[in-house]
Amino acid sequence: MVEIQITYLGGLRNKAIHAPSNATVITDAPVDNHGKGESFSPTDLLSTALGCCMTTIMGIVAERHGWDLTGLSVRVLKHMTTEGPRKIRLLEIQMQIPLPRETDPSGILANTAITCPVYLSLDPAIEKKLTIQWTEKA
Repeated sequence: MVEIQITYLGGLRNKAIHAPSNATVITDAPVDNHGKGESFSPTDLLSTALGCCMTTIMGIVAERHGWDLTGLSVRVLKHMTTEGPRKIRLLEIQMQIPLPRETDPSGILANTAITCPVYLSLDPAIEKKLTIQWTEKA
């Protein structure tokens, strides 16, 4: 169990404190939903959590195989619904793995990405599109 304390600051802003580390995150409503868009929105954080979860779990698996994923990058494009209840409808995940494709011929890293805890916790109604580009380290 992890405790997170959230305080509504007014003006559609929240302050969240991660109890174990005392790290703080401020959220703001996006401009297209009455906010100022001056920080991550709650749905931005969900999208961020997905990308970070994928890279973290992939890093654990890569270490087991002796692969160095330093420089692994993920770009998450969040698409919201335009009708009905406001919610995430699509997450496009664009990943660049700094290794040659031949490093992982059986697809362990890609499978790890789509079985991370956040991915598995998302509502199946949220469409997810993962694309992977393998690149040699510079």
